[in-house]
Amino acid sequence: MGDDGADMSDVLKLDNQLCFALHAASRAMTGAYQPLLEALGVTYPQYLVLLTLWEEDGARVSRIGERLHLDSATLTPLLKRLEAHGLVERRRSTVDERVVEIFLTAKGRRLERKASEVAKDIFCKTQLSLGELGRLREELKELTRKLQAVAA
Repeated sequence: MGDDGADMSDVLKLDNQLCFALHAASRAMTGAYQPLLEALGVTYPQYLVLLTLWEEDGARVSRIGERLHLDSATLTPLLKRLEAHGLVERRRSTVDERVVEIFLTAKGRRLERKASEVAKDIFCKTQLSLGELGRLREELKELTRKLQAVAA
């Protein structure tokens, strides 16, 4: 028996794994977004970049990477595809030419209005109250912080 009284034979059962529950929930959430985002012409990772820019237009690539927990090798192709679709433009900073800043185009800003409907649809699909959704989000953010601190 473990310290909490759990049978050790249960420790490695798939359905008892927090990592698997999070993985399954993440896949289900991404799957719920997919048809809604397809109608907007963007992928889920591209949508996350756009969410960041709708908050911080002109953000540095490094800032976007921080916010999304993505490295530049993953982020750069996303930004190039968004640029090819005419949603963003990459510009060198006028202060430091080593720094690349990402700006929404007019087309990218217009997409924000349509994307607000996506958020409403997803909220409805979760069948959670605003309070439940907020608590779950904060618990997941806290778990992320704890795991990142351990990994650092």
